[in-house]
Amino acid sequence: MVIGFRKHEADTGWDYGADAVLMRLEEQIAAGTCEWPSDQPLPSRATVNRIFENRGQLEKVPQRKPRRRGGRRFQREQVNELWQFDGFEYRLADGTVAVVLELTDDCSRTDLALHAAISENGHDIWTAFCAAVERYGLPTQVLTDNGSGFSGKRRGWISTFENYLYALGVEPIAARVSHPQTCGKNERSHQRVRKWLIRRPAAADLLELQRLLDEYREKYNNRRNPVLGKLTPHQRFDLGPIATITDLPPVRTTLTHHTVTSSGSIGLDGTLIGLGRRHAHKPAITFRTGDYAAIFIDDQLARDLVLDRTTRYQAQNR
Repeated sequence: MVIGFRKHEADTGWDYGADAVLMRLEEQIAAGTCEWPSDQPLPSRATVNRIFENRGQLEKVPQRKPRRRGGRRFQREQVNELWQFDGFEYRLADGTVAVVLELTDDCSRTDLALHAAISENGHDIWTAFCAAVERYGLPTQVLTDNGSGFSGKRRGWISTFENYLYALGVEPIAARVSHPQTCGKNERSHQRVRKWLIRRPAAADLLELQRLLDEYREKYNNRRNPVLGKLTPHQRFDLGPIATITDLPPVRTTLTHHTVTSSGSIGLDGTLIGLGRRHAHKPAITFRTGDYAAIFIDDQLARDLVLDRTTRYQAQNR
């Protein structure tokens, strides 16, 4: 039975170690879809590994150097306290190389966004970030590698994405050069996604790839994780607490989409926000934290303000 569960997890592209197999076994027994003798306890992790080893299926890794005493685990205590952001390449069915942009929450391991793109370019990086904020709120920090689309700090300049983060009150952090361990959780997430994708026919185009990524993200976020005490990433995220930006109200940031009117304004909570006629009919994205609003148009910060509840029209000079 243990071997059967391992094969199923491996064939469908999920983790198939002892912890993963035991969790799947527990779930099947609880659901009544697995016949396990009522007088028999579940095997231990060591027993499951011994079964794998007897079948020649235990993947052995070199002995690691013992950890130094006093070291601390790199993990934030609050959800949305730190997001890790990076990308990896994916080859489409016709051989074209695409990029998958992935955002993960450091505390809950939630997969916040998976976005199919042609490259690690500024527009797609911003699009993926906005999708994550729309689902989960705004983080206080974002950790990236030193790809030019993400960060220019190590090169002596500031990337467009970093400027957007600064405008929102989010602190961008760049990993040390040639030190991939800093973004280790995101690198591990890349491995999981790749393992899952390789078990499926190659996507024909970006739209098909995005459908696959959406399917994976939904399933992964609702699968129990041994690192999270057997909670799912979404369950751990919902437990909180949620980190908030110091200078903003202690509430979760929401993201809304608008179309600028012909007179150059958008409606927000019964008020009209003036943006200028030059933006008429353009799509706008608003980040709201309490009464504070930051409005982006054409991937640029068009205006930020604190809503004045005493007047209906918020002119541009306010």
